[in-house]
Amino acid sequence: MASGHRAGTDAILLAAAAGSADGLLIDAGAGVGAAGLAVASRCPATSVILVEINPDLVELARGNITANWLSDRARVIACDILSARSRHAAGLTDAIADTVIANPPWLTPGRSRASPDAARALAHVARDDDTTSHGVDGWIRAAAALLKGDGRLVLIHRADSLADVLRSCEGRFGDLAILPVYPRADQPAIRLMISGRKGSRAPMRLAPGLVLHDDSGSFTARAEAVHRGEATIDLF
Repeated sequence: MASGHRAGTDAILLAAAAGSADGLLIDAGAGVGAAGLAVASRCPATSVILVEINPDLVELARGNITANWLSDRARVIACDILSARSRHAAGLTDAIADTVIANPPWLTPGRSRASPDAARALAHVARDDDTTSHGVDGWIRAAAALLKGDGRLVLIHRADSLADVLRSCEGRFGDLAILPVYPRADQPAIRLMISGRKGSRAPMRLAPGLVLHDDSGSFTARAEAVHRGEATIDLF
């Protein structure tokens, strides 16, 4: 595409944090499918459903499945992931996934500058009816509905959303692992990688952080390995 939303570091980190993800993985709000298809390419025992609301991105995701020779293990469902009615109408039933990954929109309408590109705005800005808890609560509720018992949620979100994420996970997910992502070693975290088990009562734990860039601005060795697909992010 000459313009529009492009996959970047967040999608790569999300895919890396999914680990082996055996069984069925749902990429919630998949966009063009970058994260979900990266997992499928790395994990031959994984099948993937990409769920996306934007019709243009749905078609691009379908093309990416074909281009990556993954038609036997990946498909796209076009629906509103936040609406149980929309999910069910599209044939996406509850309690079917072993893993759900998500990179929810993290900007609040009216409090941040939205991209003039409609696709980027939809990907980054929470809808007017989903502005509580940085827009993350509806996504965590949807993940809980889609996951089997003991299924695993993996998401990436803003660093300042931690309290909202924990509040939304309460009573739904336990065994939470939280990994902060730092742009540089001397700067505050900009993202959180979060993993949790549906229905678990295991305690929360903090994982060693990931530093993306060294003093020269290049990727650190660990970040480089993750972006090349040579390493995963262990959250469980």
